[in-house]
Amino acid sequence: MSFTEQPILLGESPVIDALHADIQSAARTHAKVLITGETGVGKEVVARLIHNQSARSRQPFMAVNCSGIPETLLASELFGHARGSFTGAYRDKVGLIRQADRGTLFLDELGEMSLGMQATLLRFAETGEIQTVGADGPGGRADVRLITATNRDLRDQITAGEFREDLYYRLNVIHIRIPPLRERGRDVVLLFRHFLKKASEAHRLPPPDLTTDAEHLILSYQWPGNVRELRNVTERIALRDSNRPITPADLPAEVRAGERVTVAVPGPGHVVAAPEPHAQSIAQHLWDKLMNGADFWEVVQKPFRAHEVTRAELAALIDRGLQETRGSYRALVRLFNLPSTDYKRFHAFLYQQNCNLPVGPYRSGDATGKSRRTDTKYANAS
Repeated sequence: MSFTEQPILLGESPVIDALHADIQSAARTHAKVLITGETGVGKEVVARLIHNQSARSRQPFMAVNCSGIPETLLASELFGHARGSFTGAYRDKVGLIRQADRGTLFLDELGEMSLGMQATLLRFAETGEIQTVGADGPGGRADVRLITATNRDLRDQITAGEFREDLYYRLNVIHIRIPPLRERGRDVVLLFRHFLKKASEAHRLPPPDLTTDAEHLILSYQWPGNVRELRNVTERIALRDSNRPITPADLPAEVRAGERVTVAVPGPGHVVAAPEPHAQSIAQHLWDKLMNGADFWEVVQKPFRAHEVTRAELAALIDRGLQETRGSYRALVRLFNLPSTDYKRFHAFLYQQNCNLPVGPYRSGDATGKSRRTDTKYANAS
């Protein structure tokens, strides 16, 4: 990812004010920073802002995406290689770490790094020594500030044996979480207008305005792809080349439909909206796996973290489960083949994903307008 202009962090919401404060605090130090957040929230923007506001701002900022790069090639990219160290290594190469000396190295998609590469990175984080690929010994040292980022839950990866705990603590000196777009209130409209204006100017077109109905849909949509998705939508709309305001009909189908998942605390007469048919279909597939004894963390949470399962599909699965347990989350934990000790972790995961559906409608028999089971298998669970 390359920037041809200064990165900016637009927003007026309290969570963005807090994020600005975190950036300023991190910029005052040379400590390592771990940035977490969903895909598309702007992790590299935050990393560049930290660098630009720091004492290292006049020095290089080097960025590399660790996802999808084989271990040997990633080691060569970071640490450099000696001529003849592997097929295609026709000359010595200086790695990004040495190029970033006295500056900042940004490692995105940290959670995709292999365990072997993690061990190499840990050694550098501890000693500053550069282990050039194919060299007989260390290739010197570099004074580099490490900023890393991931959209994965590294604690879960540690539990699964996929990420080194010692590296996690070495890199997680300052932790900055970037909120998803759905938590930023009217920042969504502010960003939509900003990117729409930029896209229109890039194509030498007048920026269109938003109708009230279109603005309402933009605000109500969940934006699973966050700022990246929003920017792509504005690009497509700008190319429409129309002199009239943007109406709901101009928005993508997914924005018009939204995600029909109700997660607010229920009041009198509250009814949980029925999931969309596609989400119900995926939820049924996941349900069948769970009923055959599969583990929730493996067949649901892991694909969700990998963006193979959507929030709507997760909510549809929880809806199905709460129908079965008549609103009992503790019974749902058992139903999903989890030990009772996982209850708090399970509830926290659903809360983080805005899928902790209210239990009232399921206990009263009103959820989605369906009749509840009459058996008492889960009636006494709470």
